[in-house]
Amino acid sequence: MHIAVFGAGGPTGRELVAQALADGNEVTAVTRRPYGTAPRAGLTVVDADATDPDAVDAAVEGADAVLSALGVRPGRAPVTLYSASARTITEAMGRHGVKRLVAVTSSALDPDWRPSGAFFFNHVLDPYVNRVLARTAHDDMRRMEAVLRQSPLDWTVARPSGLFDHPEPTRYRVAQDSADGVFTARADLAAAMLREVVDRRFVRGAMGVVTKDVKPSVPRMIWREAVRKR
Repeated sequence: MHIAVFGAGGPTGRELVAQALADGNEVTAVTRRPYGTAPRAGLTVVDADATDPDAVDAAVEGADAVLSALGVRPGRAPVTLYSASARTITEAMGRHGVKRLVAVTSSALDPDWRPSGAFFFNHVLDPYVNRVLARTAHDDMRRMEAVLRQSPLDWTVARPSGLFDHPEPTRYRVAQDSADGVFTARADLAAAMLREVVDRRFVRGAMGVVTKDVKPSVPRMIWREAVRKR
């Protein structure tokens, strides 16, 4: 399978690329960051802006599926990347007859998401981190999901909880709309997205992804996520 990965230079995008290549797929890694990796069989790196129609058109051409792991730093500034890139990518996919798309948003977009047994998160972290610090990003993620719902594509949105780094996939859990859990390892998110491309359990819907077997250091995770993109 030939997979185009947008946001390939970010931490989740790098997991997607590495796992897709390990599974024997051909990958077009689309990023505006220096990718900094040695040439690998099956990998093509494209320097492109995900909101540039011509660049996106060239990256999507010939793909069997598209994955988007685009992200922005949390902050109160207006955010348009998610919705603008969704429009550009879905239009390019339509022109080239590419139907399958899996894109990252957030569990916070489900109004009923309240992880069980997580009092501190539900009453302290979530009201500040998700509802204040990341509000503009989540607002644009909602606009992105609206763009996908209006498209004729076979799309799925992957909704992780708090993202953290872990060296390999674990026994993650998935569920409709959102999953019951506070944290999601990027390795698990990438594995779930790649599996969903083929399994198609959540086509034209949302897939929550959470990690249960391991947990991050919360202070360290918040610090790291505050200074880098998804």
